[in-house]
Amino acid sequence: MQTLAHFGDGGPGPWILLFPVIWALVIGGGIALLRRTVRRGRRGGPWGRPTVESDSPLAVLGRRFASGEIDEDEYWRRLSVLNEEFGRKGGAA
Repeated sequence: MQTLAHFGDGGPGPWILLFPVIWALVIGGGIALLRRTVRRGRRGGPWGRPTVESDSPLAVLGRRFASGEIDEDEYWRRLSVLNEEFGRKGGAA
């Protein structure tokens, strides 16, 4: 009994199974790379750093400080309250 596409009759032989395996690895690797890239994009910048959304309390506080609506003491006081409220450790975003 001859198997795998009539190997003894001059057919392609068992190595024909190698091509589907190679294509599966190429396609799987492409999908894995694409998923990893998309996940990094969702987390923030190109290195996966989180970004501050424009409507977040920290962003609003930063804009108010930058425009001169509040002084530095008021900025730090409010920032410490926000850090306590949202459980952030450290300084500004």
